[in-house]
Amino acid sequence: MKRLLLFLFAVASLLTAVALSGSAPQPSASVDAPVQVSVEARNPWTHLRVNRSAEQFHFAIISDRTGGHRPGIFSRAVELLNVLQPEFVLSVGDLIEGYTTPEKARGQWKEFQSYVSRLQMPFFYAPGNHDVERPDTAGVWQEKFGRRYYHFVYKNVLFLILNAYDGPEIDTKNGKRFKAEFSKEQLAYIKQALEDNPSVHWTIVALHPPIWTQANVAETGWLEVEKLLAGRNYTVFCGHIHHFRKFVRQGMNYYQLATTGGVSSLRGVDYGEFDHISWVTMKADGPVLGHLLLDGIYPEDMKKPITEEGGNVPGSGVSVAPVNGKVFYRGCPAVGAEVVFHPVQSTGKRRAENARGRVEADGSFCLTTFRAFDGAVVGDHRVSITWYPPATANGGPRGTNRLPERYARPETSQLTATVESSSRNEFVFELTD
Repeated sequence: MKRLLLFLFAVASLLTAVALSGSAPQPSASVDAPVQVSVEARNPWTHLRVNRSAEQFHFAIISDRTGGHRPGIFSRAVELLNVLQPEFVLSVGDLIEGYTTPEKARGQWKEFQSYVSRLQMPFFYAPGNHDVERPDTAGVWQEKFGRRYYHFVYKNVLFLILNAYDGPEIDTKNGKRFKAEFSKEQLAYIKQALEDNPSVHWTIVALHPPIWTQANVAETGWLEVEKLLAGRNYTVFCGHIHHFRKFVRQGMNYYQLATTGGVSSLRGVDYGEFDHISWVTMKADGPVLGHLLLDGIYPEDMKKPITEEGGNVPGSGVSVAPVNGKVFYRGCPAVGAEVVFHPVQSTGKRRAENARGRVEADGSFCLTTFRAFDGAVVGDHRVSITWYPPATANGGPRGTNRLPERYARPETSQLTATVESSSRNEFVFELTD
């Protein structure tokens, strides 16, 4: 009987312990878990596998600031980068206006460095055409920064910063410049950097222009760069065009960034024209990207940072007026065609004063010259219209113009328009074969 009572007591104690274990808090399964919390049979969360690993880190990329930089934009991006707190910041070049005397270039670099010196994290320079294409301003880069291409490794990721303006000096009507290509020395450097880092789990390439879109790409050395990169995981970032676009080459992603203060009509995301910071989360299986528009980033007090950065915005003093209209080809809307108004009388920067518009689904277009949908320069214009198929994802040739070739040039299109400051300025173009 005594043994029976002891057995029953033991069973009762065990059942009590089991019952209590269903309601009493228990410690986390592992003392090394990043979240220290009491775990019960039912818990108000999905799981405790936090999105973290030893390889994971964050960095940011900024794009072009040239061609007529707008006041207060890049310097505001610097303040917002300090809010975002990436581990470092990478550029894709065109940081100063350049194309000037060495003395003025030094002043521009001094101004630029006064902004990036405020960053709480490292900033990695990349050379753009405004920075190093001309030998005299390239000399200033050499004085201040030395190398025009280099690499570094961080958390088993290789970063290759390349110089696409490394060819021989050539004469142009605007003076000497370096040809847009990769020298044999730079190609050898890239080859060695890749051979020295065979086991990195990803490679990030930064350069200024999307050189793979050039008609003479085979002459630039870029295809040799791609051969060296073939077989490894990599991502390419560039700028230069001030228009966002994604390419896929060799199964890898190439990103052409928009602007971070550079000249842009800022027509919005649909046109690829906006100011942004690219936010990269580097994980073991590759980068995860988010493009953050500057107007959507605010500090904790929701006050937009105001800085003293000046600007060099084109179009000051030029009179423009709103212009819209429609384009039809064979009686149907020419959806996706580009309309360009070319001023007959120019102030000297003819290309900068051209007004452009994209034909929408109903055939309508709205012109932009300096700022989003501001119109065209007041006065007489010749008009050209082209209609190319959508750009290919790999950056190849854009295809054949769907319109008769005479419409592609203002000299032969026979299309004209007069823009008046006190008029609705609506034009309809009916195109035929």
